[in-house]
Amino acid sequence: MFNQVTIIGVGLIGGSLGLALCRRSLARRVVGVDRNPENLRLAREAGAVHESTFDLAEGVAGSELVILATPVGETPAVLAGLKPHLLPGTVVTDVGSTKAAVCTGAAEMMPPGSWFVGGHPMAGSEYSGMAGADPYLFENAFYIITPLPETPRAALERVRALACGVGAKVVEMTPEEHDRAVAAVSHLPHLVAVALVNTLVDLPGGEEFLPLAAGGFRDTTRVAAGNPLMWRDIFLSNTRAVTEALAVFRSQLNRLEEVIKNGTGERVLTLLEQACQVRKKIPARMRGYLGAMYEIVVAVPDRPGMIAQIAGRLGDAGINISDIEILRVREGEGGSIRLAFATVNEQDEAVNILRQAGYQVVKR
Repeated sequence: MFNQVTIIGVGLIGGSLGLALCRRSLARRVVGVDRNPENLRLAREAGAVHESTFDLAEGVAGSELVILATPVGETPAVLAGLKPHLLPGTVVTDVGSTKAAVCTGAAEMMPPGSWFVGGHPMAGSEYSGMAGADPYLFENAFYIITPLPETPRAALERVRALACGVGAKVVEMTPEEHDRAVAAVSHLPHLVAVALVNTLVDLPGGEEFLPLAAGGFRDTTRVAAGNPLMWRDIFLSNTRAVTEALAVFRSQLNRLEEVIKNGTGERVLTLLEQACQVRKKIPARMRGYLGAMYEIVVAVPDRPGMIAQIAGRLGDAGINISDIEILRVREGEGGSIRLAFATVNEQDEAVNILRQAGYQVVKR
């Protein structure tokens, strides 16, 4: 697909892109550029890059696609350093979580004949650096592309090919639409997670409650463990959309505080029911723009090799598991595993096979 791709910043996202490109043989040559020697060493050892360098000019020489996988706040400086070394026809893209300011600034900086196409793979992890990289990180994830009106179709298609090649589903938006959307569904939830954790810290004796934190608290605060410097840059580069989302959220908190303080049970119930109904409109088997996922939950004993046995039975029947998750485990007794399938027929067949084998199965 590509002769040479250069990835600037081989951390979690850049390293995962490199792993996916090399694993799927999408580029003859993948070059990694990073200031962190440990990231470059890990990238070479893991097979995420064919070559690595600290030098920006050396890294981009001869590349037809350059991927900026650096923090959003560093993008302008990296682009300025790239500019003298880009050949006509080179396409530059990024993976940042904000787009409007980046795309406008990049378009003004690109040399004649080279193009910038904004990109945002909506995939990540609480881990950071090359040590957290995963070649399947983008599998079935949204990859948002944000071209400007003057972006040539050929440049856009090159970035689309990258996204599809690593297994992602492409969604095209304007940079402004993207920033409003991610402020609501990504940036605001992260700020809420931060506020929840810091609330526990500020409550008298709050940190002593941590051992009691059940799934709800862990699930809603997981993203607060993300890279603080990266998220600082994200919030500061999407200030308008984030503050608008925070204002709406604050009004919701104020409304909840008011009805609870006044003891108006009917209004509390109304707000809870409204949220419940809206949340249920997101089907459990749906993954946004992606197709339906058909799920089952299997109870298994706590013995080595149980997942392999289940997967083997289904594999022997030609049934492909699209997703798998260990939900909960009681040590020494057993636990439950969620399996997802692409079709309802596969779901039904899996239920029958596993029940006949003596497993307790719940169909979702």
